[in-house]
Amino acid sequence: MKNNPYTVVGAGAIGGTLAAHLHAQGVPVQVVDADADHVEAIKKHGLQIKRPTGVLVAHVSAYTPEDAPDRMERVLLAVKAQATDSAAAWIAPRLSSDGYIASMQNGLNEAIIAAHVGADRTLTAFVDLFADVLEPGVISDGGIGAMALGEFAGGVSDRVRQLAEDLRHWGTPKVTDNVAGFLWSKLGFGAMLTATALADADMSELIDRHRPAMNELAAEVFDVAAAEGIRLEGFDAFDPASYVRSADPARNSEATDDLIKWLSTQTKTRSGIWRDIAVRHRPTEVPTQYEPVIDAAARHWLKLPLIEELVAVIRGLEAGSIAMDEEHLARLDRKAIEKMDTVR
Repeated sequence: MKNNPYTVVGAGAIGGTLAAHLHAQGVPVQVVDADADHVEAIKKHGLQIKRPTGVLVAHVSAYTPEDAPDRMERVLLAVKAQATDSAAAWIAPRLSSDGYIASMQNGLNEAIIAAHVGADRTLTAFVDLFADVLEPGVISDGGIGAMALGEFAGGVSDRVRQLAEDLRHWGTPKVTDNVAGFLWSKLGFGAMLTATALADADMSELIDRHRPAMNELAAEVFDVAAAEGIRLEGFDAFDPASYVRSADPARNSEATDDLIKWLSTQTKTRSGIWRDIAVRHRPTEVPTQYEPVIDAAARHWLKLPLIEELVAVIRGLEAGSIAMDEEHLARLDRKAIEKMDTVR
């Protein structure tokens, strides 16, 4: 299996970036994407990753699902969360008996993948990178974040270690048996970043101006994580322990200051969610990402008023029935303050 190519299904911001770094490392890789224009551009000009230090060009084989190879062994799945079920169903009959699918996605998608190919052929991954598709075949790399890899069935393995080794041109992925801790931390952080898509301003500015909402969004997610027995893991400039319900206010304030400073140094100043709504005019993966969180909360009799409102507003923005407005965040602030007063 080691010499067989990786197949990256979904060659967008995450998948395209990882494919280019695999290629730069000398690892065989091919990509499959549903966007025919994107595939054609990759065939003609290579997969281009624009970085502050220059352009990384990867001349890789590119296919649409209609003309893709009918046999795959090492699949890195990087489609939007809402496309996971259909993508996994498409991959399953093509996946070799000793192959696997690694979810290099946002959210909690592994159970859906495992339903199609089995837990023993499913890898779990946490990927935090700042990238956007600028045009067909061209991706802007806004900065490398963190990555963690493991087995969905539990533990780590030689194939996980091999994947980490093959991605060393990208960085240094962490091989761990607690990828779930990273994924739930990212869901908390992601709720904060998603909230910044409700208005037309930079992430760092909105997080600074709307701290009550940001704190409560993360705390609601982490309430559910605690009920699920998840051990949260920090990454990049995000410290989840500073946003749990029992966090010291001074520690929380300092952590938010540090987070704002870090975000202000990134070349990517708006979230991918904002870009999906404002630029690409397409559905986001937010509802799919937070459905498992809301479902888990219901199992533990927990209420998530801010998360539920956040998802509802995102749906309204997707449908065009409402417009981006900072008042959405102000309303979340008020709801957060009311909730804190009730708890007291």
